[in-house]
Amino acid sequence: MAQHKTPHFHNTEGLARIAIGAREFQCVGAMPPFDHPHVFLDMGADSEIVCPYCSTLYVFDPTLPAGSANPESAVFHLEHA
Repeated sequence: MAQHKTPHFHNTEGLARIAIGAREFQCVGAMPPFDHPHVFLDMGADSEIVCPYCSTLYVFDPTLPAGSANPESAVFHLEHA
């Protein structure tokens, strides 16, 4: 099975905001089979970005480890694919 190095996040819980430890990542929407196209998002120099598919607000938190999220349940793990 292929591994991915770009962090992937989801918003199955329908949260208004997810803090993440990455500026470049992929949003998958909700957990499969209710996911949307896995879109690559890049905040650049900004500290937040809204997914154009599911409207989730992702906010960069430099205190979080790379690839992690608050809440931790928003991290999408490859075995869920």
